[in-house]
Amino acid sequence: MSKDYSIKNESNVNSKRLVDVFCDLVRTDSTFGKERQMADLLIEKLTEMGYEPYEDNSGEAIGGNAGNVITKIPGTIDAAPLLFMAHMDTVEPGSGKVPIINGDIITSDGTTVLGGDDLAGVACILEAIHVLKEQQMPHGDIYVVFSIAEEGGLFGAIGLDISKIPAKYAFVLDEGGPIGTVAVKAPYYNKVEFKVKGKSAHAGLSPEEGVSAIKACSVAIANLPFMGRIDEDTTCNLGTIKGGRARNIVPDEVVAEGELRSISEQKLNKYTDQWVQSFTESIKMEKAVLEVKVERSYDGFFVPEDHAIMALLKKATDSLGLPLLPHSTGGGSDTNILNTKGITAVNISVGMTNVHSTNEQIAISDMAKATELVLEIIKANCMDIK
Repeated sequence: MSKDYSIKNESNVNSKRLVDVFCDLVRTDSTFGKERQMADLLIEKLTEMGYEPYEDNSGEAIGGNAGNVITKIPGTIDAAPLLFMAHMDTVEPGSGKVPIINGDIITSDGTTVLGGDDLAGVACILEAIHVLKEQQMPHGDIYVVFSIAEEGGLFGAIGLDISKIPAKYAFVLDEGGPIGTVAVKAPYYNKVEFKVKGKSAHAGLSPEEGVSAIKACSVAIANLPFMGRIDEDTTCNLGTIKGGRARNIVPDEVVAEGELRSISEQKLNKYTDQWVQSFTESIKMEKAVLEVKVERSYDGFFVPEDHAIMALLKKATDSLGLPLLPHSTGGGSDTNILNTKGITAVNISVGMTNVHSTNEQIAISDMAKATELVLEIIKANCMDIK
């Protein structure tokens, strides 16, 4: 028997419908690069509402099987156009997800992630635009983007053609914390690859003729000047090491992959240079050869608290009796890309907790409040008409 999660408020958010849609999304597999089923489901749901969604080709660049799903909701009044965005992909383990409802809390069955990151954001946007039509609320042009491949490197947002989305401001529903939390500052991000080349030899007959890439790489890692949190703005991590061919062969190649993030681009560049210099010197001492690749995956962003988008958010949170909680985040999101592309964007909370783990959960009441906040942003935007 279906439980009644309806709530009474001016926005007329239907919490039961919100939960049903969220659970439908959770049960649909949509891991990075494999979002086809989810894209089809979203197109179906948007079409059933009377909208005309379309799919771009952003997945082709990464060998994925789906693109971003995009919808324009034509305005009923002359208000500034807005963009609402959430990503449809989830991290692993994300296949065969089963939502479990226990009172106000939804979790997975413990064998997978829940996928609230970021299917909660998707569900909230779907409910908000459902309410818009149902209640015939006045609004300017609204654009909705459900992006692919956020978890693998923000590729859906990177591939998004914003020339077709003339939004003044964007709100990405992909943040944790209490509803009203808004990420206004996020880091610049460098990927680093260290490829260490040694010399192979038979490990039992002539090991002295070889140069162990594993040993050289190990020494270089041990000599790195920092790992983890460097300062209040900056972190670094060496996440994968791959190499070696067999137990009886002196390994001739090892690849170590890492990342550095910083709110400060100046610090990011400085610490990246120090990492590379340290690794280079260590590898040289071990008589191995090093190839280094440093790639800027995305730029950071900073939206000042006196920006007009924050005033819009303040009106919306005030109307709901919520505090506006701007903060700096160490994570990247589609918000980084939108700001880089020229749309002022912030990342707002949907209440997700314990993301990227099998302990992930979300509160139904938080999703309902996040949906209300979307609707209040739209209302506040209409009030700004001069």
